[in-house]
Amino acid sequence: MNPYRYNKQLWKFLLLLFAVVIGGASLVYTNYLVKSLSKSERTKAEVWAMSTRSIVTMPDVDDQFISFIYAVRDSLTLPAIITDQKENIIFWRDLDSTKTNIRIEDTVQADLAYDPAYFEKQLNGMKRMHSPIVIDLDTGEKWYVYYHDSDALRQLRVYPYVQISLIAVFLIIAYTVFNSIKRSEQNLVWVGMAKEAAHQLGTPISSLMGWLELIRIKYKAEDDSVLNEMERDVQRLEIVADRFSKIGSTPSLTNHNVYRVINDYITYFRVRTSDKITFVIEGDRHVEAMLNIQLFDWIIENLLKNAVNAIGTEGKIIVTISENIAKEEIFIDISDNGKGIARTNFENVFQPGFTTRKRGWGLGLSLTKRMVSYHKGQIFVKESEIGRGTTFRIILKSNLRYEPTQV
Repeated sequence: MNPYRYNKQLWKFLLLLFAVVIGGASLVYTNYLVKSLSKSERTKAEVWAMSTRSIVTMPDVDDQFISFIYAVRDSLTLPAIITDQKENIIFWRDLDSTKTNIRIEDTVQADLAYDPAYFEKQLNGMKRMHSPIVIDLDTGEKWYVYYHDSDALRQLRVYPYVQISLIAVFLIIAYTVFNSIKRSEQNLVWVGMAKEAAHQLGTPISSLMGWLELIRIKYKAEDDSVLNEMERDVQRLEIVADRFSKIGSTPSLTNHNVYRVINDYITYFRVRTSDKITFVIEGDRHVEAMLNIQLFDWIIENLLKNAVNAIGTEGKIIVTISENIAKEEIFIDISDNGKGIARTNFENVFQPGFTTRKRGWGLGLSLTKRMVSYHKGQIFVKESEIGRGTTFRIILKSNLRYEPTQV
């Protein structure tokens, strides 16, 4: 199990659960409020309908009572329309005051426009929203009261979705900030550990160099091949220590021939690997790129070690160098015929802590990707098949410039 990935997934799940709980609670409570307010508005509309019926059917009652009924009717603040059985509009309330269903020639209010389409649209909308309230007149005729929800109720219906959207934005921002802080803390820890490792390696490496010189002098073995290889290994340790000391700082890049740099490292690496594994380097020998030799060797080292581990006992590793002249890019493909990588893990292999081996911290490819980014390049799994092998591709910017041919 990858603890880094597990903790990351756990935090994602907890944040999502938090959002779902808040969103669900908001929807439930808001739905309760909407139903209560909708019921209240329905009651208001029924009271308005009853007061309108009273005005129409009781014209001879006391003036004070009529005034009271008018006051009750006029207290309604809902947009409403009354129609007869033929859907002719008889009365309306709280609609656009600049429009009317009374023709200009039939009224003294010449400043009002006649817009039947507006009233038809409003009436159709009210029909879709609520069933009508029926007014039974003494004449046997029926009137129908249609009404819209109030602005407050419409806004309340939308509110939970706005709230959920804001919560989602907040969670995205919080998750991004949390990831950034966590990544910064991890970087500081790795930088501190790397620099401390480099410091601790310094003293024994210097001692080993001194002991080698003493052995050469004591046994008069200036050109001994074994001591020469031991010295190369100690020098390699110096390079490794120097690598660790430079982690966290911006590396300096200089122009180098890519083929020569990779070939030099393979020459060193080959003699320290099983002779049953064949190394082949092919392709363009002339391309150049801006490199930091120590870090770039580390990139190649990690990829070659992974390839060796994937192969096991016997196989072949091919390094192919090519150039995309149009994009001024260099492609470095490192292929092996090892056990391969599942397609679902093409991205996961670069995550810190991911490993398919029983031993190991799963940091090699994560560090490799970071070092490639220092070179302003990219690295990815170009292709892989279980049981057939894997090809990693590195893309670097070419330092060679080609002028277009003059016709």
